[in-house]
Amino acid sequence: QVQLVESGGGLVQVGGSLRLSCAASGSGFSINAMGWYRQAPGKQRELVARISSGGSTNYADAVRGRFTISRDSAKNTGTLQMYSLKPEDTAVYYCNANAYYGLRNRDYWGQGTQVTVSS
Repeated sequence: QVQLVESGGGLVQVGGSLRLSCAASGSGFSINAMGWYRQAPGKQRELVARISSGGSTNYADAVRGRFTISRDSAKNTGTLQMYSLKPEDTAVYYCNANAYYGLRNRDYWGQGTQVTVSS
């Protein structure tokens, strides 16, 4: 199995910054793409940013230019650096990894970390 653990959420004021981290653990797996999703109260989970195994990135329009996704493939870790935070960024943020394990690819999710942006 593959376990994902996020850290780094919290309370920040408008315009502030936060850095989210995701660490994958287990054995016998290899990660393809990693991503961050978020879910605000009463809304569906949405993609925030994603990074491929080759380092290609894509971002939601709402965060492009403010958030940066990165990964360390050797350590199986991922990071989401968030700048210029807005109240609408408030949500539970989930780390996602598409990984090859047990002869197939599948998606794995972390438990989520709360990000609250206060005005």
